[in-house]
Amino acid sequence: MDVSEVLRFAAALVFIIGLIGLCAFVARRLGFAAGGIATTGSQRRLAIVEVKPVDAKHRLLLIRRDGKEHLILLGGEHSLLIEGGIDAPAPVMLADTGSGPAGAPAPVLQFQRIVDFIKERRA
Repeated sequence: MDVSEVLRFAAALVFIIGLIGLCAFVARRLGFAAGGIATTGSQRRLAIVEVKPVDAKHRLLLIRRDGKEHLILLGGEHSLLIEGGIDAPAPVMLADTGSGPAGAPAPVLQFQRIVDFIKERRA
């Protein structure tokens, strides 16, 4: 084997790995990787809210679907629906303090309060 054969082999290997990666990317974008219909952004209807281990084989799973939550026990030989159709809690809204932009995230409001406090201390 000379150097040209090794370089040809390496180039072919990189090309094949690139093709596999391209196929995986296309499959993921078309929704084949998830095994269902591809959804984007606000169209998502299903989310895992929380997972808690119970023991080595079992875990509790809280999922949200269309504004309802379901508590499921997973593990062992079967899964068990513990409670279904729980109303999902409303999203937590921050109280507007009058300072800072309305509807700003908590860190922005906290930073704005610190800035206001420093301005008051200097005055």
